[in-house]
Amino acid sequence: MSPLSPYLFFVLFFFLLTALWWLSWRIGLLIQEIVYLITGSDDLAMVILFLIYLPGILIHETSHWLVARILGLKTSKFRVWPKYSRNTIGLGSVTVSSGGVVWDSLVGLAPLLIGSALIVLIGEQVFDTQTVAFAWRTGRLLDGLTFVADGLAHRPDSLLWSYLLFAIANAMMPSASDRAPLKSLGIYVFLIGAVFVLIDQSGRNVVLLLNFLLGPIQLLTGAFFLVTAIDLAIFLLLLAVRSLWLMTFK
Repeated sequence: MSPLSPYLFFVLFFFLLTALWWLSWRIGLLIQEIVYLITGSDDLAMVILFLIYLPGILIHETSHWLVARILGLKTSKFRVWPKYSRNTIGLGSVTVSSGGVVWDSLVGLAPLLIGSALIVLIGEQVFDTQTVAFAWRTGRLLDGLTFVADGLAHRPDSLLWSYLLFAIANAMMPSASDRAPLKSLGIYVFLIGAVFVLIDQSGRNVVLLLNFLLGPIQLLTGAFFLVTAIDLAIFLLLLAVRSLWLMTFK
């Protein structure tokens, strides 16, 4: 495998983030479906999903609360418990006063940002996931994957850390209410970016910005690669369990 362009890591990162979002959505549905098939209870399906994601839910809601407090916004009604709301399941919530588009967007993105930082921290310190990014960049992806897989197989606490990565990653995605202010912010960011590109005809500043972001993106890519692999394995396992149950008890 030939070495990759360093800028391709930006594409890989957004691909893995999209894949992780999709897998998180599908895994949540499969867990509820399997529990419902076994027990016939919607409420129990909701509670089981909540308990599986509990560490990530605590981090998700605490992230909202912490960033809101740092920004000087008022918070109230901190809840960590599942609840039906408008045909959707809310696993937790924090009521935060509005501080405008930018502040509200930062509060909404807080779980994703803090969750990603924790994933990188665990990935680096426990599984050395930066090795995957480096190996990918130098064209030795198989060596990097073998190194991380060896760490997973030989660490006595790898299952615990893998579970924490799973719970954090699948609970950190912004909810519908978290995403609401991001639409307006996205328009502002797009307009500012367009002006930035028009002013910088040589592209020099764009290259400088990409080089500045390349280090963090490589760390995120390596950690997200591991988490996506864990999610994919669990997704396939859940599909097999559902199929087996349906074939056995249909």
